[in-house]
Amino acid sequence: MNESATASHEHSSTKASGVGLLIAAVGVVYGDIGTSPLYTLKEVFSGHYGVQVNHDGVLGILSLIFWSLIWVVSIKYVLFILRASNQGEGGIMALTALARRASAAYPHLSKVLVLLGLFGAALFYGDSMITPAISVLSAVEGLQLAFDGIERWVVPLSVVVLVGLFLIQKHGTARIGKLFGPVMVLWFLVLGALGVYGILQRPEVLQAINPYWAVQFFIVHPGIGVAILGAVVLALTGAEALYADMGHFGRQPISRAWFMLVLPGLVLNYFGQGALILETPEAVRNPFYLLAPSWALLPMVALSTLATIIASQAVISGAFSLTRQAIQLGYVPRMFIQHTSSQEQGQIYIGTVNWALMVGVVLLVIGFESSSALAAAYGVAVTGTMLITTLLSASVVLLMWKTPRWLAIPMLVGFLLVDSLYFAANAPKILQGGAFPVIAGIALFVLMTTWKRGRRIIVERLDETALPLPLFISSIRSQPPHRVQGTAVFLTARSDAVPHALLHNLLHNQVLHEQVVLLTVVSEDSPRVPAERRLEVESHGEGFFRVSLHFGFMEEPDVPAALTLCHLDDLAFMPMRTTYFLSRETVIPTSRIGMARWREHLFAFLLKNANSNLKYFKLPLNRVIELGTQVEM
Repeated sequence: MNESATASHEHSSTKASGVGLLIAAVGVVYGDIGTSPLYTLKEVFSGHYGVQVNHDGVLGILSLIFWSLIWVVSIKYVLFILRASNQGEGGIMALTALARRASAAYPHLSKVLVLLGLFGAALFYGDSMITPAISVLSAVEGLQLAFDGIERWVVPLSVVVLVGLFLIQKHGTARIGKLFGPVMVLWFLVLGALGVYGILQRPEVLQAINPYWAVQFFIVHPGIGVAILGAVVLALTGAEALYADMGHFGRQPISRAWFMLVLPGLVLNYFGQGALILETPEAVRNPFYLLAPSWALLPMVALSTLATIIASQAVISGAFSLTRQAIQLGYVPRMFIQHTSSQEQGQIYIGTVNWALMVGVVLLVIGFESSSALAAAYGVAVTGTMLITTLLSASVVLLMWKTPRWLAIPMLVGFLLVDSLYFAANAPKILQGGAFPVIAGIALFVLMTTWKRGRRIIVERLDETALPLPLFISSIRSQPPHRVQGTAVFLTARSDAVPHALLHNLLHNQVLHEQVVLLTVVSEDSPRVPAERRLEVESHGEGFFRVSLHFGFMEEPDVPAALTLCHLDDLAFMPMRTTYFLSRETVIPTSRIGMARWREHLFAFLLKNANSNLKYFKLPLNRVIELGTQVEM
């Protein structure tokens, strides 16, 4: 093959790879925001907000939706937030780690930012329950237009679809995932085509591109101007997924997919629905489905249901990924993580999270019974997360990027102003059913902070009786115990003290291995750690070694594999001659200063049910000895 042919082949293969990434990004990233047209305008004109179904009202709402998509999604997320990359990774936990690093010189600010990030992550779980419920309900409700008397079957059918979705999670979505991209590409093309069809009936809706109509709406409706943002925000749900999935696809495919396909499809469909409402005001009961010709109603219900399942899948996968990051950063108890794909590292399954989400989603569907009722609760978690994302990114822009103040501050103020308006508009929903995601978020926030604080207290309590390593080694030198062949690895959080498991082993068995390794596993704020920075070894003499293993928050710590990187002459790790000693703490709540008594009991419960270090660090089952320790909180 000549040079020009080779270059042409490489160019075409790169181009194909780019197109594949773009299609995959459409399938995974834009499922949530892509299904928003199913219920947004229906909710806006439902009568709850007092918006009149006339020329000015329709154009005002369309203008608000259009400019919200431009400002919040296009400018804030696509052009700005996606640049806040933590070594290629995105999402609120990755941003929190970045903000903590940026504010390291300001301890109090750093603590506040971390707490904000944790609360934003907790709200994401509340959103992860509402999104599948409202999306699938709104899709199945389309059957009401085709069949009389089917209303009582909408909830049972939705529950069956959702339960089936959660049941297949443990089998992985690798095969189904290949269909996500093409189906969602078809979905956005159909959205655009239906929108064009509607716009051709009443082309005047295109005037809504002029921001005058949005401003005019606020002037004419001073009472409901801000409140209506509580419904308009439904068009923005899923914007956070753009940032959360950046690590899977990269910034460019996500940005290109938005501007080339997703944004045009959404805008055209919203404007087409607006044209239909102007032409036929009665269509406000379900403008999305009534925009389609009557012969296309059932195919649209089928396509919508498939699209909402894909949207739900993206949110569920996001919850799995967020949980893994939180575990690595030490905010969530260790859980069993199962890989569902041999090719894609990001495709994982966490049973505890899956079943908890399923119970929450089913309860929401049964409790609210309709997408309109759920829409009244939707938006609190979404706008809360958006506001927190802006605050965290502000610290990165001002403290890490060193962006000129004259440029950064007006832009950040603009983001904060819009986010605050949306959050204020959704705050009253807390009393209308929106308390569910908030309560779920608060509960998860308490769990995460309790776990982090409890682990820190355990380390402090163990430190009180810890024996300094130099003193211990000098005593070994003066009174050497019986040494046996092999290597003993003791996991410990302290680098300068003797692990309690080592003292217990020496006390009860009265032997010491030839090679004693005090191992500390360090979780970094970065997503991944290069191989050359993975391992640090320090020799203390008398066969004692300090080893530190560094892992990023997107990595799974495989301790035996990492230890094979050690190439010291006097320290060799032979799998069949290496024994791992773990310490399992049992917490006893007391009146000592630490945490509130109820939090101590909560932490004791979490610790008892947490996954052991044995599975988490991938230690060989037949080479592990666990020694118990009681700790008074």
